[in-house]
Amino acid sequence: MSKIYGTTVKDLKLINGLQSDLIFVGQKLRVPVMYEVVSGDTLWKLSQAFNSSVQSIKGINGLTSNMIYIGQKIKIPPKKLAMQGQYVLMTREEFKDWLFNHQFSRRIGKIQQHHTYSPSYTQFNGNNHFSLMKGMENYHINGMGWSNISQHLTTFPDGKVAVGRPINTPPEGSFGLHNKTAMEKIESDSLAIENLGDFDAGHNQMTDEQRETIVTITALLSLKFGLTPSIESITYHHWWDINSGERVLDNGEGHAVKTCPGTGFFGGNSTQSAEKNFYPLVSQKMKEILASMQ
Repeated sequence: MSKIYGTTVKDLKLINGLQSDLIFVGQKLRVPVMYEVVSGDTLWKLSQAFNSSVQSIKGINGLTSNMIYIGQKIKIPPKKLAMQGQYVLMTREEFKDWLFNHQFSRRIGKIQQHHTYSPSYTQFNGNNHFSLMKGMENYHINGMGWSNISQHLTTFPDGKVAVGRPINTPPEGSFGLHNKTAMEKIESDSLAIENLGDFDAGHNQMTDEQRETIVTITALLSLKFGLTPSIESITYHHWWDINSGERVLDNGEGHAVKTCPGTGFFGGNSTQSAEKNFYPLVSQKMKEILASMQ
């Protein structure tokens, strides 16, 4: 495919946020296109229309100025996503495009919400997304003995979201940490989100950007996988006994439960808090996204 469109496998992976060379039937890929300039075109207009940039269009066509003329044939390369190894770092809009263009082989029946606790806001400097992801990966592999980073998605204080563990692979070590059988059953249809920060009350105050990203990506995932926000489809770490893997919901007394995703996460970590403060936001965002796509 790279030869057909005059590009490279590496560039196709960067343009489309591909974590491997594997693609699925029905998957949509952005590719460079050849375009003939018509009246009214400018490099800026073309860059916006084709998800590109003026600089990249000029570079690939050897243009030394912004001048183009009617009938001129130019190659327009799509923007490349920020990637480092398996990690793909995106804005909310880029993630929307990435998610809806991808096809997945695994059924997703529930979305897990976690907070990292550590690293927290103190460790985030605005530019170290990839190093923080790599640090979590190293801990999960070398400290916990898992095969890869556990979570599929990680949100950051600046509103960015990173894809980590491939979505086609179930999360690892997410809830029933000490009961492997229960854990694997829970994880089989789960997608895990880690929200970077310590969201126990009195600790990190979630930024507006991260808050919007958490709501948006949860809504996008719900639309993609046909989920209706509820305690069955969007679940908090706090609702599970980490020894037995039993779902205890708000009846955690006498059980080994964590506060994750935080006692201050959208008003709290109880099912009542989720139903009052989180699910309605996700449902409203789903309606807004659907309206914008019509």
